[in-house]
Amino acid sequence: MNKLFTRPVILLVLFMTLAAQLLPVPALAAVAKTKNVIILLADGCGATHTTVARWYKGSPLAMEEIVVGAVRTYSADSLITDSAPAATAFATGHKTSSKFIGILPAKAGMPNVGFSEVDKYRPIASVLEAAKLAGKSTGLIATANIQHASPAAFSSHTYNRSDYNDIAQQQVYLNMDIVFGGGKKYLLPKNEGGNRTDNENLITVLKSRGYGLVENRKQLLAATDKKLWGIFAPDAMAYEFDREKLRPQEPSLAEMTDKAIKLLSKNNKGFFLFVEGSKVDWASHANDPSGVISDVLAFDDAVKTALDFAKKDGDTLVLAFSDHGNGGMSLGSKMTDKRYDTLPFEALVSPLRKVAVTGEGIEQILADDYSETNIRQVLETHFGISDLTTDEIAVIQKVKKGNMNAAIGPMLSKRSAIGWTTTGHTGEDLFLYGFGPNAPKGTVENTEIAQIIATALGVDLTKTTKRLFVEADAAFTAIGAEVEWDQSDKDNLRLVVTKGAIRAVMPVSTNTITIGNETKQMEGLTIFAAKIGKVFIPQQAVELVKSAR
Repeated sequence: MNKLFTRPVILLVLFMTLAAQLLPVPALAAVAKTKNVIILLADGCGATHTTVARWYKGSPLAMEEIVVGAVRTYSADSLITDSAPAATAFATGHKTSSKFIGILPAKAGMPNVGFSEVDKYRPIASVLEAAKLAGKSTGLIATANIQHASPAAFSSHTYNRSDYNDIAQQQVYLNMDIVFGGGKKYLLPKNEGGNRTDNENLITVLKSRGYGLVENRKQLLAATDKKLWGIFAPDAMAYEFDREKLRPQEPSLAEMTDKAIKLLSKNNKGFFLFVEGSKVDWASHANDPSGVISDVLAFDDAVKTALDFAKKDGDTLVLAFSDHGNGGMSLGSKMTDKRYDTLPFEALVSPLRKVAVTGEGIEQILADDYSETNIRQVLETHFGISDLTTDEIAVIQKVKKGNMNAAIGPMLSKRSAIGWTTTGHTGEDLFLYGFGPNAPKGTVENTEIAQIIATALGVDLTKTTKRLFVEADAAFTAIGAEVEWDQSDKDNLRLVVTKGAIRAVMPVSTNTITIGNETKQMEGLTIFAAKIGKVFIPQQAVELVKSAR
């Protein structure tokens, strides 16, 4: 019986195998290009953050409609990542070292992370830079200063995420179409009230390059410029709760996202837009649930704005995610150890819904009056805490400027059902949200986000890196030119190339090249990798010198 059954099966398998060899095999369908990609990053946002925000709101979040998987978050050398290498992974497809922006790691200690001693510290192209070369419009939005780690990773290259002056210069000279956020002081020299030491006024540079400039909500909503830079705060913008009450001249994250989409979508070739809800992370470092809820909800409004556009457009990929957890935020704490299974809804939301502003807002309202009477009145009226202890009053009175969230956030947590394990980042996998053509599914590495974006846009990150970041000394020597490093002004380093009577000058962290008396804009930046003493330039710079007369 078994032999009679087995023989036909074997014959059938042989027939199918032969047929497969004789018949033409259909080619695998290529992934269709997507016209637009919008990615939204909620910095430092974990599962508890969105859960608490949903309970507070009283209805589902827009993000919850498009959950598709999870993201692994570790960096090249740590289980728990810093924002800079996390954003670099999203932007370039490479894990890197702590504090690094848009460059390859100095070492790699985590499993399955590729590393080359030869390539360490070398700049690598971002999806934003690749989209630009493909003729798409590009935009960058953040509620922190725009030079902060996450937006910086898509638009600059440095081993020091805190070098906001250099990052600002690279961003201005990168020629993105839309940039909205804070950080005005990093665009201005010190003698004009800014933070720059190189005496360059980057706002003047922006104007010379045809940008419209807006500095408040009213100007933003009315703007029609093709290229637009919005500078809404000297440094970071306000938390959403505080913006509504104390800084209404600033636009919301959703308003910035909506305006960017309207302007960028005028390009028939499409666009790439990065949007960050920056201060969820800052609130988490401070163990402050008021800031978390404030800016998770503001971020979700921006996600809804992007989704509404994508649903109507039909050719837009929307991805939303976080770079890492923060604070070890939990719904449940040591206070609920013995009553977690009888915890009522109001135990969580009642204290939270009394909050009108975050700690930053409280600091502004207190002004210079830190008397016990004023503290009690302000905290009761604007933060919903009417039973401050003497010890808590003392803590508030000793707070240094800018640290009020960290002082009163834990007080609010204690009165709710929220716990925290750390004031640092955490390393768990995080939710991935996606909608539109080529949306991923399942659990992905953070580096895969860049590849998903690149595939959707039809761009090649490896080819883009080779095109934008050629080692200057070797490339110019190969065409018979001599390279000189001008360090006479440490704040304005320049690469000088001579080939016979031809002299070319390329200021570092800009896209300009001056040959003789003519200055041109290149398609990429001149980047000085200080750690290895090498300069990287676009291949275009070599071609310009080679063809100069």
